[in-house]
Amino acid sequence: MRVFTPSDVVGRTGDAKDRAANKYLGVLIAAKHARVLNEFPRDRSSTREKKLTTRSLEELATGSIVYRVVPRRRAE
Repeated sequence: MRVFTPSDVVGRTGDAKDRAANKYLGVLIAAKHARVLNEFPRDRSSTREKKLTTRSLEELATGSIVYRVVPRRRAE
């Protein structure tokens, strides 16, 4: 099993647009993506399938998850 460190998830200077801006945002993005993956049907016959959170962290580390940060609205 691969262990993900904050440096794997956080963007570096050259590829900051492909990864999360900080480790907390990276965890939030991976968790929300895992929830989306959970909605799709999975092959139950496969016993060696990776956990959804691991798949999400891998996809975030490789830069294949596209996301955008929406600023919060202020209460009026």
